[in-house]
Amino acid sequence: MDWSGLWSTIRRWCVGEENWVDSRTVYIGHREPPPGTDAYIVQNYPDNRIVSSKYTFWNFIPKNLFEQFRRIANFYFLIIFLVQLIIDTPTSPVTSGLPLFFVITVTAIKQGYEDWLRHKADNAVNRCPVHVIQGGKVVQKQSRKLQVGDIVMTKENETFPCDMVFLSSSSDDGTCFVTTASLDGESSTKTYQAVQDTKALRTEAEVDTLNATIECEQPQPDLYNFVGRINIYHETEEPIARPLGSENVLLRGATLKNTQSIYGVAIYTGMETKMALNYQSKSQKRSAVEKSMNMFLIVYLCILISKALITTILKFTWQSDSVRDEPWFNMKTQAERQRNKFLSSFTDFLAFMVLFNYIIPVSMYVTVEMQKFLGSYFISWDEEMFDNEICEGPIVNTSDLNEELGQVEYVFTDKTGTLTENNMEFIECCIDGHVHVQHSISNGQSFYSNAAIDFIDAPVGIADQERKELFFRALCLCHTVQVKREDETDYQKQHQDGRSSVYISSSPDEIALVEGVKRLGFTFLQVKDNFMELENPEAEIERYELLQILNFDSVRRRMSVIIRSVTGEIILFCKGADLSIFPRVKAGKLDLVRQRVQQNAVEGLRTLCVAYKVLTSEEYDSVHALLQNAKLALQERDRKLAEAYDLIESDLDLLGATAVEDRLQDKAAETVEALQKAGMKVWVLTGDKMETAAATCYACKLFRRSTQLFELTTKRIEEQSLHDVLFDLNRTIIRQSGSLPRDTYSGFSQHDLHDYGLIIDGTTLSLIMKPAENGSSSNYKDLFLEICRNCSGVLCCRMAPLQKAQIVKLIKSSKEHPITLAIGDGANDVSMILEAHVGIGILGKEGRQAARNSDYCIPKFKHLKKLLLVHGHYYYIRIAQLVQYFFYKNVCFIFPQFLYQFFCGFSQQPLYDTAYLTLYNISFTSLPILLYSLMEQHVSIDTLRRNPSLYRDVAKNSLLSWKSFIYWTCLGVFDAVVFFFGAYFIFDNSTMTSNGQMFGNWTFGTLVFTVLVFTVTLKLALDTHNWTWVNHFVIWGSLLFYIIFSFLWGGIIWPFLNYQRMYYVFMQMLSTGPAWLGIILLITISLLPDVVKKVLCRQLWPTATQKLQDILRQSKKDRVSEFSPLAPPPSSTYTNNIYRSHQQSKSISADSRKVTHTYWAEDDYCNNPSLFDYSGNHYPSNARCIFVPSGLETTV
Repeated sequence: MDWSGLWSTIRRWCVGEENWVDSRTVYIGHREPPPGTDAYIVQNYPDNRIVSSKYTFWNFIPKNLFEQFRRIANFYFLIIFLVQLIIDTPTSPVTSGLPLFFVITVTAIKQGYEDWLRHKADNAVNRCPVHVIQGGKVVQKQSRKLQVGDIVMTKENETFPCDMVFLSSSSDDGTCFVTTASLDGESSTKTYQAVQDTKALRTEAEVDTLNATIECEQPQPDLYNFVGRINIYHETEEPIARPLGSENVLLRGATLKNTQSIYGVAIYTGMETKMALNYQSKSQKRSAVEKSMNMFLIVYLCILISKALITTILKFTWQSDSVRDEPWFNMKTQAERQRNKFLSSFTDFLAFMVLFNYIIPVSMYVTVEMQKFLGSYFISWDEEMFDNEICEGPIVNTSDLNEELGQVEYVFTDKTGTLTENNMEFIECCIDGHVHVQHSISNGQSFYSNAAIDFIDAPVGIADQERKELFFRALCLCHTVQVKREDETDYQKQHQDGRSSVYISSSPDEIALVEGVKRLGFTFLQVKDNFMELENPEAEIERYELLQILNFDSVRRRMSVIIRSVTGEIILFCKGADLSIFPRVKAGKLDLVRQRVQQNAVEGLRTLCVAYKVLTSEEYDSVHALLQNAKLALQERDRKLAEAYDLIESDLDLLGATAVEDRLQDKAAETVEALQKAGMKVWVLTGDKMETAAATCYACKLFRRSTQLFELTTKRIEEQSLHDVLFDLNRTIIRQSGSLPRDTYSGFSQHDLHDYGLIIDGTTLSLIMKPAENGSSSNYKDLFLEICRNCSGVLCCRMAPLQKAQIVKLIKSSKEHPITLAIGDGANDVSMILEAHVGIGILGKEGRQAARNSDYCIPKFKHLKKLLLVHGHYYYIRIAQLVQYFFYKNVCFIFPQFLYQFFCGFSQQPLYDTAYLTLYNISFTSLPILLYSLMEQHVSIDTLRRNPSLYRDVAKNSLLSWKSFIYWTCLGVFDAVVFFFGAYFIFDNSTMTSNGQMFGNWTFGTLVFTVLVFTVTLKLALDTHNWTWVNHFVIWGSLLFYIIFSFLWGGIIWPFLNYQRMYYVFMQMLSTGPAWLGIILLITISLLPDVVKKVLCRQLWPTATQKLQDILRQSKKDRVSEFSPLAPPPSSTYTNNIYRSHQQSKSISADSRKVTHTYWAEDDYCNNPSLFDYSGNHYPSNARCIFVPSGLETTV
């Protein structure tokens, strides 16, 4: 069912058909159309003011508070604060209000400052001057005053102030060059075309005489599509209608380059420009850690409610005895005796909720946000992920998914531009079964030749010379390549014959083909005045009139041009994928070309087929009319154009095929292998043909020579039904690998199970995804998933962009709900990038659409290895520890408060002082865990990179599993029991100080709180592996701050605080020996079980990470004895970042000994002058060992 159409109908019905239009009419220069044409309707469009800010001076406070209290945690603490204000609660409202106020204020200040910067930037943009044509003159006005219909003049290096239709330029051919880096990140210079009938208007006066209207679609955020038409009115002639496309529209934010000036008419202004419409963020993705955190919060909320209910019931039971309820020293008033018991119990319940509410950590959300935000900079600052070729490093578009990088189970990758370089090189062409190559090799010598070489079983003889030349002319003419005299462009390759012209195009394939045919004798020169020029082997210039271009799209997978030669002959040239061309061929040597195409595909080459047909004048007239009607359509233009293209591109004569090579990216195979060892399943999703994609998969080690490949392709489905094929594959694979546990299916070795690979094409996938006739989902999906689960690699070829997203969604929604990652570089990968849990964009050569829509951007595919295995691993461990630690320390904090109620008659008496309640999570314990979550490294970066299998230790959200959560909670309860009853027994035997004074309840609470702060801080210190001076400063500084604050709050440092209840309490507690003994003893007892548990688990059930840590620790101890010579050398000089060539070293004496020498730091070098009997010889550290080549040998 077409839900989009239904929604459009409902929307139109709701707002009224007369108020809803799908298009707008723009009057150029605000000039009314001539009488007798369309009626002039005054239009009301927004001005050109850009507003990127969220708030105004008047709505900042209410709007910001509303947004902040939409978060459940903030709203919860607001309710607690209000309860404390309304009823008599055991703690001051300050204990809940101050932390909440602190969080709200800090967030509001941060958001307010950011919004003020946005206001400042908006004002600078809105007040910049622009040039508008009025009355035949150039008038300067502020950008914000620009209106739809104004004719705007933009000069070189200026930014377009709005979206406008390109009317004319200072160039004779009506073109201009534009960079769109601020829109889509593409640094290449693009060429735009002026309207054919207005490009002759060069001056202000001529442009001002233009009488025309533009009909176009309503504002859309798509940067790459535009539908419209221009109607040009003349006094004596009928109006002329011309289609408008994206090549005629200049977008706000783009910059004019290498063109003196242009004229354009504003069609979208202000917040209706495409740039402004793209401000809106993508749909929010939530990580698995965030979901676990929310589940844990619900559990702790239930625990909180349970505690409050238990204590409320026990209090009611306690007070059922009149002696306890109304002792002689606290008699009730008459009003209190008559008070409703249910209301009294409810008030008590709320009071206990307030008393125990600190078990929900309010500061955890702030700490998590800070950890994610600050932690994301470690990716951006990673110099190893910086690419010198494009001078760019990784980009973090969202920091909410940092930890998700450490949980990936499925990786879906594009092929072209992701696994490969997308840098095409022309290899050969096949014309009627005969192969022509750039150069051939004979007798060991390489020479260029455009002669036919018969590589396949073709009829003897040379191909017809006319058809050969026709094929080369087709390659020279059937493309959208432009020739430019500029060096700073993408996809450029300067001519080797000394010419300064450069070929530029949006497709690297087209560059390779045009350059390849140039080496074979036909050189494309330029497009001028709608004529294409080429130079033939006889150095003659040939001119062809360009009549039509049938642009390439990912659905048709082909493109065509219609040209007219000087003799008047009209020819359609078409090139595209073999599956798009072969069914449309009625003549030509199809079998021979098909055979060569398949052979090239097996070798991993990208192939395109070329065909043509000759059109008569009558046929072209009908084609022109058909295309013109489709292009002028404002509704469903794409569909009408597709139908017209399908009708025109038929009955073709096959000329031949081309083959270009797309090399594998550097370290792509190493990266794929590492991901598989880490336990991830790697799928390649591509639109290429099966043979080409399979060759690439072998090259990148997704498939190995031992891999047994199964095919789910159209060819096999034709031989056997889909049902039978799926069941046969399922039986074959499950029979041999079904006994293995599910989590070992990925990243296995060849000894673990049979190495299976699966290849599926888009047609078969459509059948699998097709719902059953009864409307339910077919069971083919489950069978398909079961087969894929047991395969080491899966290749999906002939995939449409939407099918890529369907594959990702299918895996996401399977019963295991694995974490998915999609990586690609082109616009056809955007759908799967948005669908996956984590989307990675490659900063490649197919534009920046993938990068703009991704969560993270990396320059090359090889950087994915470090992004996942190092950064993702670290992020997950850090934030998992942060979340568990926060719940643990709050259980330790509040459970003694719960136990204390059993000893105070459930009177809601707080155990801790108000200041301690308020500052525990804000000051005393917040900084150590924040720093830990930013800097912790349980193993080194090199270790994680060299041992991908360590990634499995944290898979399946293992550190935040229910088992781990229960352990941390029980550990917190145990520590809380030790704190409380340890202090209780100490006070039971020693309740007086040396001067005879009694210890009070505040001294008891302070002792418990002191043990608590020291225990939770030292617990974090024991868990820290990566110690730096910052860790030492923060951990020991936090403990010191607590001590200083306690002295200050007790009036020791600031005597004016002597009026409050904590006066001299801390000092008095520390003045007794039992308190010191108790603090040390209780801290030791609290930490001991966790230490014992870790030691036992490490010895009995060590993880892979722990085993590796032990090996590395042992290797550090044995480093000197293992690799030193028998006689220890004199002191060595250790030199950093110095390198000298080995050729500069002195010769080694004949009696020197051979010594194995090892280096440890990657960029460091070692110098041992007396050991080698010469000085100044430095060896790079990446050498494993160095043998001095002469002299006696010493066994080490």
